[in-house]
Amino acid sequence: MSVIARRAGAAVRTCAAGFGALVLTVAAACGEPPGGGGGTAGLADDPRFVWALTGADRQIHEAVARLWNEENPDRRVDIFFLAPTADEQRQALFQDLQSQAGGFDVLGLDVIWTGEFANFGYLESLEEFRPRIEGTSLAGAVDSAQWREELYALPYSSNGALLYYRTDLIDEPPTTWEELYETGTEAAGKAGVSAYVGQGDRYEGFVVNFLELYWSAGGELFDDAQEHSTFLEGDAAETALDFMTEAYETGFYAEGFDSMVEDDARALFQAGEAVYMRNWPYAVPLLEGEGSAVAGDFAVAPLPTFTGEGTTSALGGLNNAVSSLSDTPGLAREFVLWAATDPEAQTILADSSLPPTLTSAYDDVNDPRLELLGEVLAQAHARPPVPGYNALSLAIQDNLHPAYIGQENPAAALEDVDQAADAALEQE
Repeated sequence: MSVIARRAGAAVRTCAAGFGALVLTVAAACGEPPGGGGGTAGLADDPRFVWALTGADRQIHEAVARLWNEENPDRRVDIFFLAPTADEQRQALFQDLQSQAGGFDVLGLDVIWTGEFANFGYLESLEEFRPRIEGTSLAGAVDSAQWREELYALPYSSNGALLYYRTDLIDEPPTTWEELYETGTEAAGKAGVSAYVGQGDRYEGFVVNFLELYWSAGGELFDDAQEHSTFLEGDAAETALDFMTEAYETGFYAEGFDSMVEDDARALFQAGEAVYMRNWPYAVPLLEGEGSAVAGDFAVAPLPTFTGEGTTSALGGLNNAVSSLSDTPGLAREFVLWAATDPEAQTILADSSLPPTLTSAYDDVNDPRLELLGEVLAQAHARPPVPGYNALSLAIQDNLHPAYIGQENPAAALEDVDQAADAALEQE
């Protein structure tokens, strides 16, 4: 079956919105894709294979596809843009695979989906490419692309969290969570503002905020072979939850932190109402913009740790995988390797609004913020790409969110998460 025939019944409309991350610019696109190709980008009149991925940051992905098509005129790619939201993307990909439609050759996967898709047999193994990406791609991105020590995807784009701080209230950014608590409390008292804003609502943002504390205390969710939970080994889980509980009880967290998402935190910080903020890089251009109360009075730094050594951030981003239903698996494999390792393709990301995963893309940059983001991403942690990650995430939300606000016993909540982590490894 031809690519065009397989694609014909699968058109969708998308509305894409990109946000600044690397060069810290904001772009948006919305409406029917050009070329009249439904959900396709219309980049190839006679495509040989189809790349399905998020409709967000659309123009950047189109530029990458055009570069491939210029270099490979007889092996052209077309893009099928999925919805911008992760849940809708996942649903569309599963629908195509479960129905055996096979409309997509290359799958653009959120970094937390690898184990789930691989466990269902929907992805081709890409283990043969390990020597090509280890040491050249961000280590956390490589981790996110494998399941039980086998590669099922290759890194494409990334993202990481930063600590925002008020330079008019704080002389130097903290390197430990204790220092952040102490300096934030003191500065907030003097200025009459809140000490800290971040993502405290019961959703995935809360999960990554907790995991960043957990990882920075030395915790790891699973053993290296991803065969059993190590969530409660050591005291990292208790340390992280204790910090959140104390921060909530003492008012270190801003009022309403337990229902705060990314843009709530950004709005409060931008209004000059907080000393510190944990957020993604998209906030920088907004904080620098017209009408911002903190323009010229903030800076970014790596998130602290409990020891003061290094940093850690939850890793975001996209990986590319080859569908087990692809009619052109060899060509699809060439493309995902090229997208991960080609310097010019990765530079397109670096020059736009997506952090690349090729480490050399961060070499010899003249922007201090790009250098900082490269340092953060080099030490970032991948959320475990296990089959039951979504269920594990819900278990963290359902147990640890009420625990840190005093509505559930902390020890029992941690035990329940540990059990959910073990179950996540076996979920079908």
